[in-house]
Amino acid sequence: MSQIKPATANGTRAISAVIATYGREQILIDTINHLLRMEPGPDEIIVVDQTLDHEASTEDALFSLTNDESIRTIKLDIPSITHAMNLGLQGARNDIVLFLDDDIIPGENLIDAHARAHVEQHCNIVAGQVLQPGEEPVSEEAGSRGFRVCSSRRQYISDLMGGNFSINRAVALRLGGFDENFVKVAYRFEAEFASRALAAGERILFEPEASIRHLKAATGGTRAYGEHLTTIKPSHSVGEYYYLLRSTRIPGRMLKILARPLRAIRTRHHLYHPWWIPGTLIAETWGFFWALALAARGPRLIGGRPHITKS
Repeated sequence: MSQIKPATANGTRAISAVIATYGREQILIDTINHLLRMEPGPDEIIVVDQTLDHEASTEDALFSLTNDESIRTIKLDIPSITHAMNLGLQGARNDIVLFLDDDIIPGENLIDAHARAHVEQHCNIVAGQVLQPGEEPVSEEAGSRGFRVCSSRRQYISDLMGGNFSINRAVALRLGGFDENFVKVAYRFEAEFASRALAAGERILFEPEASIRHLKAATGGTRAYGEHLTTIKPSHSVGEYYYLLRSTRIPGRMLKILARPLRAIRTRHHLYHPWWIPGTLIAETWGFFWALALAARGPRLIGGRPHITKS
C-alpha cells in the first residue's frame, strides 16, 4: 500500500460541480441548495438535466436558479448518464470537475477536501467517501474482495463510484471522457473508466474527508429503469457484458461472461420466486448480444479514441 502524506490546509484549486440528473424533483433542488450553502462551495454548478417534464415546482426552481446564475443548466432530450457527464465535462470552466449524484447531502468538507487532495497529493483523480442510508464510516483498506466507499482510510484504489469523484479536466478529456456505449443504467461505466485511467498511468486517490451521504431516492435516476430482478429488459445486464468484452485486462473475463447468467439467477429472490428465472435469462441473453454489437463498433468517446501515454 502506497504511503500518502496527510492532508494540510495549503492551496486549493477551482472546482466545477457537475450533476447529471434524471427523473428527480425536490430532492434535486435540495441537493443544489446544499451545495450553494457550502463554504467553501464549488466555483460553479452545472446541472445536466435529462428529465423531459418536471413537476411545476421543480421547473420553477431550476428556472430561478439558472436565471440568477446560481447554476448553469444543460438540457438533454434522451437520457444517457455517460453522455450527460461528457457534456458537463466539456462545458466546465475550471480545471477540476467534481461529479456528484443528484440525491445527496454533502459533507461540510466535501469541496475543500477534493480541492486539497488534487494539490497536496499530486493526484489527478480523487474518489470521495459515499455513505448509503444507515451506513457509517469503517476503517478498511482495499483488498482482494473489493473496496467499500464508506471507508475512513485515505488510500489508492482501482475503482470509483460515479456519484462523488473529481478529476483534472484536461486528463479526463485526454482519456476520451466516458464511454457512451454504456447505455440505460450504464452499469460498470465507472469501472471501465477507472481501468482506462490506470492503464494510462493515472492513480485514483480515495479521500474520505470528501464525503457525501447518498439518499438513494426511490424514483428517478437508475431506478427509473426498474428492478433488475423483475424484468426481461437488458437495461442492467448490457453494461456488465460490455465492460467484460471491452476490458481485456480483466483476469478470466471470458469465464466471467459465461458464468454471469448462472450468477444472475443464483439469488434469494429467484429461490423464492422461481417463475422469474426465464425472464432473467432473457434479460441476460438480450444484454449479451446488445453488448456484443456495441463492442463491435468500438467505444464512443470524446474525440474518438483517447490519447494515452503509458508511464
